[in-house]
Amino acid sequence: MAAASAENQPRREAESQTRSTGVVSVAILCSRVLGLVRDQLLNGLFGSAYAGIFNRAFGTPNMLRDLFAEGALSTAFVTTFTRKIKLEGDEAAWALGRKMATLAMCFMLAITALGIAIAPTWVRLLNPGWGEPAKVLCTWLSQVMFPFIMIVSLTALVMGMLNAKRVFFIPAVASAFFNLGCILGGLALAWAMDPGFRTGRMTEKGLTAFAIGTLIGGLAQLTVQLPSLKRVGFRFGLDFRWRDEGVREVLQLMWPSLIAAGGTQINVLLNAIFASFTHGKEAAAAWLGNAQRLQQLPLGLFGVAVATVTLPMLSALATEGITPAFRSALAKGLRLVLFLTLPCAVGLSLLAEPILSLIFQHGRFTEYDVQQTAAPLQAYAFGLVFYAGVKVVQPAFYTIGKRFVPMSVSLGVIVFNAVTNSFTVFVMGWDHTALAWATAIGLALNFTTLYLCMRKFAGRLETVALVRSLARTGVAVGALAAICVAAKFTALAGWPTMGLPLRALSLLTTIAVGASAYFVIAQILGIEECREFLSLIARRLRRG
Repeated sequence: MAAASAENQPRREAESQTRSTGVVSVAILCSRVLGLVRDQLLNGLFGSAYAGIFNRAFGTPNMLRDLFAEGALSTAFVTTFTRKIKLEGDEAAWALGRKMATLAMCFMLAITALGIAIAPTWVRLLNPGWGEPAKVLCTWLSQVMFPFIMIVSLTALVMGMLNAKRVFFIPAVASAFFNLGCILGGLALAWAMDPGFRTGRMTEKGLTAFAIGTLIGGLAQLTVQLPSLKRVGFRFGLDFRWRDEGVREVLQLMWPSLIAAGGTQINVLLNAIFASFTHGKEAAAAWLGNAQRLQQLPLGLFGVAVATVTLPMLSALATEGITPAFRSALAKGLRLVLFLTLPCAVGLSLLAEPILSLIFQHGRFTEYDVQQTAAPLQAYAFGLVFYAGVKVVQPAFYTIGKRFVPMSVSLGVIVFNAVTNSFTVFVMGWDHTALAWATAIGLALNFTTLYLCMRKFAGRLETVALVRSLARTGVAVGALAAICVAAKFTALAGWPTMGLPLRALSLLTTIAVGASAYFVIAQILGIEECREFLSLIARRLRRG
């Protein structure tokens, strides 16, 4: 009986992984949709130039959010915290949580003060091609939003503790409260602060209102999680005893993880710097930002969701070494994320213009802006699958003590992007689309290298099963692609002359038919991830 139980463990873990991923995906969907609404408002109310300035002002705090909430601090802390629970019990883990929260709060207060003080310098360094008025406005908005860094650091720790205790929904849906706070807080303050809000001619005061709204959203994201943290046993309090083995372990894991997880973010930062020299100037930052926002929707919905669920599981399994259960969980995570993101990548690439037009072409966001955003979106769509794969496989290196491998790979990709961007912008004179393609190719190199390294360390990663799954998925994706191409010549052919309701109906029908064909064919071909995912959806609907 014990042998049978051990034999069934990988299957139970796989089902739990898929089930938890579904819960997190639903929560993240709410957040990403609200994030799109926020970007719609910024682009529609202010236009691409102002929206680009706002995006660059929020760039540094947002980059650190990605690094901490979904990167270095979260990865290092969850790995150590999970191990503490398994080896020393809950109380030792809670003590570590209090120490890290106190340390993060003190350190980020200092970073916030420093960031506000040197904002005039780093805004000019990061946007060298801009005019002086744009730099001055970007500096002011950056100073308003910089305290967000301290808030998001504490949020990352709270999310990590809840995820380690297998509480996934509340931390994931909390980011929806961030976007909701940004939207409602920004609109309310803009109405109070900017007279142009009532006439439809928003000014820089309205941008300041939305900048303050980001702080309101950050506080909402943190606050909504605290009751759940208390329910699972955490006791709040300050603890300055930082000379602790657990704290030291988190910091030792964190700095190489920071560089590794920051590779993509640094590349985004490089893109923004080089974009300031292209013909788009301030607007190019908005075009790239909007394209990346649409990439982030399926990435967060599936890539981050799978990674969030997989990391605590891998951390617990790694205490016993690289076992078959560890390899199976990691391989399962990769197959699941590839199955879910491949159709998204193809759909985004083929339907880039109608999707962007439907979402963003309102107010001051014009058809020209749609065209300038569509090309980088197609590049980011290519990189989406690899980005999602990196999200899953990269944290696994920290659970097995190979923390310098992702860091080295990430540094190599940063050098690749810097050289490529310099050549395309300054030598070839290409526009911002080339920057997006450099990022996408860098992601492909990153994932491929990490996968091969992990396969070497783990002995095997069920590569045959992965290739078999990809081959079957390719057939289903081909059917989806055929439907999208056919729709461009039929249902979407009259797009410029359609009204908004007809546009929405035509595009949503195309997406629904394509997605249905994808899942039907995947089910016929016997793709295991499809069966599990559809089973999860069916159970959720029955409960509803």
